[in-house]
Amino acid sequence: MHEVREILEALSAGKINVKEAEEKLQRLELRRIGSLAVIDPGREHRSGIPEVVMAETKTSEQLARIIQGMLEAKRFVLTTRASEAQVEYLEDYLTDFEFDIRGGNNHITLLIHHPDWKPKRRGGTIAVITAGTSDEFFAEEAEAVAEVMGVEVLKFRDVGVAGIHRLIEPLEQIREKGVDAIVVFAGMEGALPTVVASLVDIPVIGVPVPIGYGHGGKGETALSSMLQSCAPGLAVVNIGNGLGGGGIAALIALKASYE
Repeated sequence: MHEVREILEALSAGKINVKEAEEKLQRLELRRIGSLAVIDPGREHRSGIPEVVMAETKTSEQLARIIQGMLEAKRFVLTTRASEAQVEYLEDYLTDFEFDIRGGNNHITLLIHHPDWKPKRRGGTIAVITAGTSDEFFAEEAEAVAEVMGVEVLKFRDVGVAGIHRLIEPLEQIREKGVDAIVVFAGMEGALPTVVASLVDIPVIGVPVPIGYGHGGKGETALSSMLQSCAPGLAVVNIGNGLGGGGIAALIALKASYE
């Protein structure tokens, strides 16, 4: 609800008039883009997590129209699972906006925003840990959504159980920084989230990654392993759902920072 609060505070302080406040509040309402989509600019103010556009299965033209409509109503749009071709099209189509591009290999997380916008730090800190370098594109979804929600993100890469000693330094930093929640990404056997949850006293969200060999190698084994974890501080989202894991962790961190 922070954007609504900012509008009301600006009105109370005399920085904007009633008409301007009304116009700003109207931008948070549902908007229809022809028969293509109904966008929800105010979702963040109800649920705490902004509406995110999933690029996968959309044409470049559809994606551009949806994002343009959202940018008319708010200052930024977060898009996940975009391809290189879609990003190239968007850069040519949305020339008045700035792009923060993360990931690759047709798994791009894209933050498009007005030139004068930047995420406002609101409080709380999360850590994002990956077992292997192959998990990075999924982790970047979690990091992006947490950052636009105003949460600080600590990032630790390639510290999987095949070299468990690599986890010591990240856990020391997590304790020193007073991290509120951890998102752990792992493919293969999916053991790392259980290990982390057994060593910390804060919530851990496990994200199974569709990386591995042969039978169960598309994330099924990692998911089953995490669901059967004997570490009670671990919660699990579905295979590859970096966005969901990051959003949950950020909500926990924001709540902790308010108390």
